[in-house]
Amino acid sequence: MWALAFFTLGNRTRALRGFPVSPRVAPGPGRARQPAPLRAAPSRPGSRPPRGGGRAITPRATAAVRVQPCAMAVSPEGTPAPPVETPPPLPPEAHTLEPGSDSGAGRLSFCTKVCYGIGGVPNQVASSAIAFYLQLFLLDVAQIPAAQVSLVLFGGKVSGAAADPLAGFFINRSRRTGSGRLMPWVLGCTPFIAVASFFLWFLPPFTSLRGLWYTALYCLFQALATFFQVPYTALTMLLTPSPRERDSATVYRMTLEMAGTLMGATVHGLIVSGAHGSHRCKETALPGQVAVSPNATRLYCIAATVVAVTYPVCSSLLCLGVKERPDASPQASGQGLSFLAGLRLTVRHPPYLKLVISFLFISAAVQVEQSYLVLFCTHASRLHDHVQSLVLTILVSAVLSTPMWEWVLQRFGKRMSAFGIFGMVPFAILLAAVPTAPVAYVVAFVSGVSIAVSLLLPWSMLPDVVDEFQLQHQHGPGLETIFYSSYVFFTKLSGAGALGISTLSLDFAGYEPGACKQAEQVVVTLKVLIGAVPTCMILIGLCILMVSPAAKVPGRTSSRSLGRRTSYSLA
Repeated sequence: MWALAFFTLGNRTRALRGFPVSPRVAPGPGRARQPAPLRAAPSRPGSRPPRGGGRAITPRATAAVRVQPCAMAVSPEGTPAPPVETPPPLPPEAHTLEPGSDSGAGRLSFCTKVCYGIGGVPNQVASSAIAFYLQLFLLDVAQIPAAQVSLVLFGGKVSGAAADPLAGFFINRSRRTGSGRLMPWVLGCTPFIAVASFFLWFLPPFTSLRGLWYTALYCLFQALATFFQVPYTALTMLLTPSPRERDSATVYRMTLEMAGTLMGATVHGLIVSGAHGSHRCKETALPGQVAVSPNATRLYCIAATVVAVTYPVCSSLLCLGVKERPDASPQASGQGLSFLAGLRLTVRHPPYLKLVISFLFISAAVQVEQSYLVLFCTHASRLHDHVQSLVLTILVSAVLSTPMWEWVLQRFGKRMSAFGIFGMVPFAILLAAVPTAPVAYVVAFVSGVSIAVSLLLPWSMLPDVVDEFQLQHQHGPGLETIFYSSYVFFTKLSGAGALGISTLSLDFAGYEPGACKQAEQVVVTLKVLIGAVPTCMILIGLCILMVSPAAKVPGRTSSRSLGRRTSYSLA
């Protein structure tokens, strides 16, 4: 009896804890009673384990046992079968696609892609106006010495570059909100960057401290633009797990960003064209500096207002049309890598390192080409009446050729598409040697096609590098934010050095701010900056890109390792 009591008590305790219940053997003269096989019954709330050791196990009691994730079947001979584990149901967010899968669940709608691309328009509008006209504005309107302009450009680029790792650090430390982890950063920076972009083109009444004024404003603008751009570009990895859909969204983004670049340079240039016409020098016969007219100040304020308005409008459309995909990885709740540890890992990854180094030179060449085109047409050739048309030709050809480069990327691969950047080399030299209008328009068209692939290619190769890194290093949450922020950091740093040194060379050549006619040394310097300098940088970057091995895109075989890599929690 004591043995039977302990046996029954053990069964009750195991049933309460969710363990399989051993079959009860009735006492008898050496004859065991065979229990009927247990059948699964639907679980109902409020069911209790069997009470009393003498009663048989009923389906109601069996249902109470099967509430737990482990069930036990009993064979007709009374021997318990091995437990069959049933996995708990996954949340809706956990049903993600395998990388490389193209099922309907991972496809992005046309509206989502368009709204995602619109989110990058305001930064490109402002950056386009700055790239083509800020240097001319500082030299000829604000009339700051070339050495101080070099400090303004260098300090602003360095400020934006230094803000990139800080942006990655704070974004990784931030908590997820109802609108996501990245979207609040984009929306929070919008009003401040709009104000900074307006005052960057405002001419203060004082003259002695204008260099310091524009240095502080340009540093502030670049830092805010970084905190806007880093979470926006990193949002690509959280739109969909499909690499093909990510590439498609990247193409939409780059196309609309090209349209924003076109709009910024065109609208800004058309508004301020009255401040740099040939009539400005015909009105005065005195050599040296020309006084700034109130009309020029008013035109630049109008252009700055148009640029600033694009930030709240486009950010609102981004928030309404794009939903940040939550991370369903169970590792996201655990401890991941710290920011500095993740940064050390990313810069030691050979494919990423070679990608960054190659596009350091290529992006610096593109920035130098953009910055000095207007100055070259104004002071080193007789093309000042064609400035707006040439800028428009470059940007239109870049926008129209972006879908063509998407097809080339999918048909011939990304490494073969890099040869399209080489088309800029001979035509840049031709423009410096023969600065005539027909040659300038041909060079502008070819340069736009090459600039399109130079901007599209790194953002299309970077997700492949991230996928390969995640396949080789299983460190829990993903490091996409660090990859993106560090890439932008290095490219901005290279642009800062290129623009700072090149503008300083104008000061050494004797550039006179606000003068209608520059010295011959300045003309030669502008020809070197528009032809030889971009050519050397592009050749070096392409050589590094071609000799480096291509990143391997993980396929279906590696989907288990990479299916849950889109986490930004590194702390």
